Amino acid sequence: MTIFQMLGQSGILTLLGMGIVFSFLIILVVFITLVGKLLHAVGADKDVRPAAPTSGGALGTSDAVTAAISAAVTEYGQSRK
Repeated sequence: MTIFQMLGQSGILTLLGMGIVFSFLIILVVFITLVGKLLHAVGADKDVRPAAPTSGGALGTSDAVTAAISAAVTEYGQSRK
């Protein structure tokens, strides 16, 4: 096998590999686009906003959650003494 035959085979193999990768990427883009359209048709792409803060805490936390976290931190701090 001459060097030119080996270069020809490696060139064909390179183009074949690049073609397979490119084809996979095209299929992936089409699939993601279809899933996006499906989710939009179902209505699952609506933006879900958390509830407004009730007591100056983080966005979406309620007073009960804040109280539970505070109690847990206090209990943990007392148990470490």
